[in-house]
Amino acid sequence: MKILFQLFILIVFTLLGELISYYLPFSFPGSLIGLILLFLALLLKLIKVDHIKEVACFLQKYMAFLFVPLAVGLMEYFDLISLHWVELVLVLIISTTITLIVTSLLAQRGIKHE
Repeated sequence: MKILFQLFILIVFTLLGELISYYLPFSFPGSLIGLILLFLALLLKLIKVDHIKEVACFLQKYMAFLFVPLAVGLMEYFDLISLHWVELVLVLIISTTITLIVTSLLAQRGIKHE
């Protein structure tokens, strides 16, 4: 029963994010809004990590399996991807490089503050 309650908490935040996304005047992913709301709730200690830890570990363990439908869905756009694969690869390389640099700078900054 504990796992169902933990899953319910995650679903509530996801649905809340989708609801907010629906009413926004611009396009923004509801799942991302839900994650931001969950992060804020954890940061403000409205929800304790223990309240979602077990189900989060379970979902993290099987995360690769959860990406299978996404990969299959991408195959619908294979013709479009094959036309623009160079641009996509460049964007992926640049964005990954920027993410690694920013993450390392933030990690160094965090280590210095400790």
